[in-house]
Amino acid sequence: MTGITSPSPGLRDFYENPAVPVASGDGRTLRQARLLADALDAPGQVILDIGCGDGSAAATAAPFLAGHRLIGVDWSQDALRRARPRMGHVVRGELEHGGLPLADGCADAVLFSEILEHLVDPDQALDELRRVLRPGGHLMLSTPNLAAWYNRALLLAGVQPVFSEVSLRGIHGRPGSEVVGHLRLYTARALRSFLTASGFTDVTIKGAPFHGVPRPLRLLDRAACALPGASSILLAHARRR
Repeated sequence: MTGITSPSPGLRDFYENPAVPVASGDGRTLRQARLLADALDAPGQVILDIGCGDGSAAATAAPFLAGHRLIGVDWSQDALRRARPRMGHVVRGELEHGGLPLADGCADAVLFSEILEHLVDPDQALDELRRVLRPGGHLMLSTPNLAAWYNRALLLAGVQPVFSEVSLRGIHGRPGSEVVGHLRLYTARALRSFLTASGFTDVTIKGAPFHGVPRPLRLLDRAACALPGASSILLAHARRR
């Protein structure tokens, strides 16, 4: 993910910095791709990867989505330049400032991975995703979980939860060292309610692991995926009404 809304100059420079981490790992990408592949009921479906970044996640997911047309969308020209060799079809677009340069109902599915937590106006973003989806089309969305199993323990101890940030210049009061520009965080309950209120139905939420969990705890993190409300990453599948 690089971005899909054009941020302020300071945030633009932040997200264009190639040193800024932009994904939650292959574990999330592979689980999300499998879920989408199982949901699509016919070959030749049009899938928009909105906020595709450099296309590395799409390349990881490609074996599961063979036979479908995957199109990358991002506001960053640099990201699209890097994504083109991996995806073939890319489009420059933003979720605000007039919306995506795409027709109503043009897509059978939308991938929206690790974007929601970066948005100032997530309501407008979901309105635009709903517009470009056909009725009954699939939304596959992923975002970090505020209520991840380790965050519950950290909050009880008075420690800032993982994934939350109070500054773009450094990490304060929580484990980790990577600043990634998160503005909003969701629990499974909040995400389900938000998607339903935004015009989506049949919302299901599953869990995925996070590559940043320390190695000795990764087995526990994978096990927590069986309880999506406690998993590191929330994977939401919904249909457009």
